[in-house]
Amino acid sequence: MSTKQPDWTPTPQAVEHSRITDFARFASRRAGRDLSGDYHALWAWSVDDVNGFWAAVWDYFRLPERPAGPALATEALPGGVWFPGSTLNYTAEVFRDRTGTDTAVITVTEDTDAVAITWYELRRQVASLAQALTELGVRMGDRVVGYLPNGVQAVVAFLATAGLGATWAVCGQDYTAAAAEARFAQLRPTVLIAATGCLHGGKHIDRRADVQALRDALPTLTATIAVGDATGAVPGALPWSALTERDAELAPVPVPFDHPLWVVFSSGTTGRPKGIVHGHGGVVLEQVKNLGLHLGLRPGDRLLWHTTPSWMMWNVLVAGLLLGATAVCYEGSPAHPGTDALWRLAARLEVNVLGTSPGYLAACRKAGVRLADHHPASLERLGVTGSAFPADLQHWVAGELGPRTQVVGTSGGTDVVTAFLGAAPTTPVWAGELSAPCLGVAVEAFGPDGMPVRGEVGELVVLRPMPSMPLYFWDDPDGSRYRGAYFDVYPGVWRHGDWITITDHGSVIMHGRSDATLNRHGIRMGSSDIYGPVEQLEEIAEALVVGVEQDGGGYWMPLFVTTTDGIDVDSVLSEKIRDAIRHGASPRHVPDEIIQAPGIPHTRTGKKLEVPVKRLLRGDAQGTVVDPGSVDRPELIDWYARIGAAHRTRRGTALGSAPSRSANGRP
Repeated sequence: MSTKQPDWTPTPQAVEHSRITDFARFASRRAGRDLSGDYHALWAWSVDDVNGFWAAVWDYFRLPERPAGPALATEALPGGVWFPGSTLNYTAEVFRDRTGTDTAVITVTEDTDAVAITWYELRRQVASLAQALTELGVRMGDRVVGYLPNGVQAVVAFLATAGLGATWAVCGQDYTAAAAEARFAQLRPTVLIAATGCLHGGKHIDRRADVQALRDALPTLTATIAVGDATGAVPGALPWSALTERDAELAPVPVPFDHPLWVVFSSGTTGRPKGIVHGHGGVVLEQVKNLGLHLGLRPGDRLLWHTTPSWMMWNVLVAGLLLGATAVCYEGSPAHPGTDALWRLAARLEVNVLGTSPGYLAACRKAGVRLADHHPASLERLGVTGSAFPADLQHWVAGELGPRTQVVGTSGGTDVVTAFLGAAPTTPVWAGELSAPCLGVAVEAFGPDGMPVRGEVGELVVLRPMPSMPLYFWDDPDGSRYRGAYFDVYPGVWRHGDWITITDHGSVIMHGRSDATLNRHGIRMGSSDIYGPVEQLEEIAEALVVGVEQDGGGYWMPLFVTTTDGIDVDSVLSEKIRDAIRHGASPRHVPDEIIQAPGIPHTRTGKKLEVPVKRLLRGDAQGTVVDPGSVDRPELIDWYARIGAAHRTRRGTALGSAPSRSANGRP
């Protein structure tokens, strides 16, 4: 058995008064056995008795009256049928039992003070816009799309659309018009709601030309609504202010459980972004569980997750409204004007749950930010997601914040717009590990033979349906793209594409994407295991490692790094990096080359492009590898392609020679 001690353990008082403990008592009475003393017992029941668990979630959170019968009427992957005959509406659930004068949404940017919107005012604006959309011809099933920053306007636009039974999709203004078009054009939308500009890193970004280009590229539009102060900035557009100033009655339309709520998009790094369609019922049910039980949100709590509308965490942020929490919408860089900006904001607004990324926390550590100096007294939970959370970084964060704040690593996906793995207020936290599978998520790690394994690396799979699994992919009439994305390896089992290890104490270690696994000398290792020891070096800003299979059985494993303060990667630093990997990860996974790069490419939501870079190095045509519009720095694509070409040339002229140890990677 493991003797590793947790970094954080809940107090008996915190366990006793947590919402998940209250739910466990509620579930115990229904199940006829005690589920309140142990999280893993509650989780085991939640995946063994799928019908009992999800019916309990529905009733505990007092969702609308549902017909008698099983929660999961048809169990199939894909194709589960949930709560047949039930009706509800996401927007109706947001406004149910809300007190008008309490704060619903707080909007803040880098250069503006926080602006609070009450529940009464939010409801009024949503009702006004819903009436305007109806007058513009929007009907149930039509698509309304937003090209908007992270502010109250995006929240209002989404809730008004959902209330009508229309389907919503949004891109943040970190996307260009071409990248937004690649997503929205698939949907053939009726109305576009777009802002004339946004702010990031102290710079105002004028998006008027992008809005016009986007309008021109969407021939199905019947109207455009412009958000912004620039009069006439978008010729022919309707002004947002005029459409949200009226007093109207909000009357959300009840829709079936699986009626389309929104379309969220895959990163699009390997072709046309996949439009993933989720339903009203599945999202409501999953998010009240996720935010109410796992993050412990209660009415009046404040949730700030640093995100853009392009990322699924925006959908999670807005879902805080389902619990009566206040959604804090921040538009801008978390590190402007200083690296500690996000922490200062969280303290000033007395945030209860703060969400960020490992990359931002690593930047804080390198900049010498003392989290304890900016630690909000209100902060109960720090959520961390977007990439692997190295153990040493998590240990540092936990030490800075102390025992009154739980540091919660989570891992999920846009595919289900929630977490598969995370923590709860009642679970211990071990640095470098996710505390447990989430309730209702039948997670396993499959070994090479397709059987569950413990204590060793395996494929992350989900064995039973979840309510928020996609209804379907957009423009996938026969379901072949959907089935191919998750069910092609293990029929009837969801394969997510991550390597994990389930430990002997029930926690889960993430190792990175399974299609980016480093298989060196027959030993598999996840890329995140390399990043941990490398990126904690003070000279290294960021790293990217890939393993490239070559003809004749060869295997090339380069490590790309960017450095801090203009430092060059010389022989001394190269050896320091190799030594860090040798002792901090594996001596068998010391890279063949350490290459100083002009940058590390990411998706627009911040994930490293490991698989596309691997394919570029292998020599695949750029046009088949990655859509430049989905990359934060598209100019890097050509650079990595040239590095691959240079390596193939060297290998072709010196086959069999020892691998190059170039420090700069220049051909």
